[in-house]
Amino acid sequence: MPDKTKRQQINFTIVPDEDSTDSRTYANFCAIAHTPFDFTLTFCEVMPLSEQEVKSASSEHVIRAPVRARIVVPIQSMPNLIAALQEHMSMFSESGTNGDWSKQNPVH
Repeated sequence: MPDKTKRQQINFTIVPDEDSTDSRTYANFCAIAHTPFDFTLTFCEVMPLSEQEVKSASSEHVIRAPVRARIVVPIQSMPNLIAALQEHMSMFSESGTNGDWSKQNPVH
């Protein structure tokens, strides 16, 4: 009788589905918070301020930026995320700021 408690290991690679209909979201600010279990990355878009917004910000010391995405990442995934970001920054630095990243395969 076969042992039903054995698990079969399957190796695979996850790649982005380029055919998905999700649009791209731009963010130029990221706020980071964490709990003992996960990190929350809140991505916002900060636009140039009007004169009135500058006056308001100078008195309140606060600028409100619309949230574009809030991503919760488990603690266990953070080392791989950090390593991937560092590797991509290194590649970007070595290639110069005009590197064509759109044709490169994901590096993880």
